[in-house]
Amino acid sequence: MAPSAAINLQRLRKLLQEVNLHGFNPQTGGHNRPGYSDADMAARRWFAEQMRGDGLAVRSDAVANLFGRYGRARGPCIMAGSHLDTVPEGGAFDGALGACVALECVRTMRDIGFVPTAAIEVVATAEEEGRFGGMLGSQAIAGAVTERWLESARDADGISLQDAMREQGLDAFGAIEAARAPGSVRAFLELHVEQGPVLEQAQIPVGIVEHIAGVINLAVTLTGRANHSGTTPMELRADAFAGLARVGQEIGEVIAAHGSKSSRITIGKVDLHPNFIHTVPGRAEFIINIRDTDAQTMRALAKGMTRAVEDAAKESGLTWEVVQQSLMEPIRLDADIASLLEEEAARLSLPALRMPSGAGHDAQTMQSLCPSGLIFVPSRDGISHAPQEWTDWDAIEKGANLMLRALMRLSG
Repeated sequence: MAPSAAINLQRLRKLLQEVNLHGFNPQTGGHNRPGYSDADMAARRWFAEQMRGDGLAVRSDAVANLFGRYGRARGPCIMAGSHLDTVPEGGAFDGALGACVALECVRTMRDIGFVPTAAIEVVATAEEEGRFGGMLGSQAIAGAVTERWLESARDADGISLQDAMREQGLDAFGAIEAARAPGSVRAFLELHVEQGPVLEQAQIPVGIVEHIAGVINLAVTLTGRANHSGTTPMELRADAFAGLARVGQEIGEVIAAHGSKSSRITIGKVDLHPNFIHTVPGRAEFIINIRDTDAQTMRALAKGMTRAVEDAAKESGLTWEVVQQSLMEPIRLDADIASLLEEEAARLSLPALRMPSGAGHDAQTMQSLCPSGLIFVPSRDGISHAPQEWTDWDAIEKGANLMLRALMRLSG
């Protein structure tokens, strides 16, 4: 291994800036590349051209995962990268930075004449941000997609996954055939912004993720009676919003009774009906998002919140329904790769923190296919999924050089 190998920070910065020209909103500073949108697909075509220009063997699979192979044309590979899609009005670093770092690492290897024994494949995964309720790109690679899910998946506006992919010339059911064969990927590495405040507050430049939290989404409907806001006495109301408010008040109690330091419960999406200023809400529909790094704890939290919904409905004179909308199990990433990352960080004199991730990442899906590792770099003020998302470039440089060293070691 070349001890002086180091990424070209200015080249990396330019690459990320140019990716982010796709879907950029100059009025808000946000980035808009939802999965299978025109901006998302344009970014993929542009990224493919960059990899071709670097001499990589480029291909795209049935779900628009993009691969650029460096090294031997055949045989197992080491895969590295992240996603290019964003949430609406998202930040500049989430996902795209990881894909750009992976490509910059390969560019650096090429510059210094490092030829890997096992090929390296740069990957830009598709539809990671969950527009349709999953992480379709990495799930397809890992063989974790079912026909039932492909048939039913829809976004928040009711657009089906099949229709969205068809508009981009893709067949959703091709996802089944996109699975990589067992043994074809020896390891997967991803660099990502933390999306939380831990590293910045601890003043530690890199995080090494050991666990990724699972997620349960509960779709809740509280039904009461819509009525005039001026003429209906408070004690005679069946106010769906009042029930929702009571559920929200119980979050802290449920975590105290059943949770841990890793527990997170959020009500982030709410629809009121008829949603008019002079009308008592007759129906509230909302999603309870539950996360924890322990599967048993996560299920206990889901049961606790379901009881909270039932109690709130009874107190407010409402009927209620709770449906488990989706489930992703917590994942422990590969311990050997975590140790390798820690060793390489020490060689680079980088303090590193072993830590969990509360957000989902492609690495958790890839772990079912191959040993996987995840590097975090700090997020300023912990802000993500917003235009204010920022990671300092000196921190990015440290994390990218750690990725470079790990890839060179893994690939021989």
